Amino acid sequence: LVSLLPNGALVAGIDGLGHGVEAADAARRAADVVCRTGDDDLLGLVERCHEALRGTRGAAISLAFVSPRHSGMTWLGVGNVEGRILSGDASIPGAMGSLVLSRGVPGHELPSVRAATLELRPGDVLLLATDGVDAAFADTLELSGSPQAISERILRAHWRPSDDAVVVAVRYLGGGS
Repeated sequence: LVSLLPNGALVAGIDGLGHGVEAADAARRAADVVCRTGDDDLLGLVERCHEALRGTRGAAISLAFVSPRHSGMTWLGVGNVEGRILSGDASIPGAMGSLVLSRGVPGHELPSVRAATLELRPGDVLLLATDGVDAAFADTLELSGSPQAISERILRAHWRPSDDAVVVAVRYLGGGS
């Protein structure tokens, strides 16, 4: 999900553990917490998700906050929702950054989590993908078109039919004041 805040955009990739109704319930609970937030405190947000997920299967969660004011992004992940930053500059091949994921399952065991910060340039693309997408999804990705078109290309080429899959793509357009 993508939530616009007064000072930037909060981006989340959430995958409930397992399959079916119980996994969907866990993902929905975490998404509700993310939707209700009004700030960019990713560490506090993952802790609130952890509390909301107690008694469920738990979920893998990756969060990013994109700040146009600072031309940057802060991100963190617990579980296996992969994150990549790709350059909007076609002369820079491959991922500029990969999200370092912490082991654990929000709702069951929340490890010590650290957020990382990256600089962004106009045209750069943030990608979050659940484990139903092959981890090599960004290796040779064409960034033309809308974020929706990019997500659909990733799913067509890298979805593992034995699992559900979600891809979130966000293109950074540039800084504000």
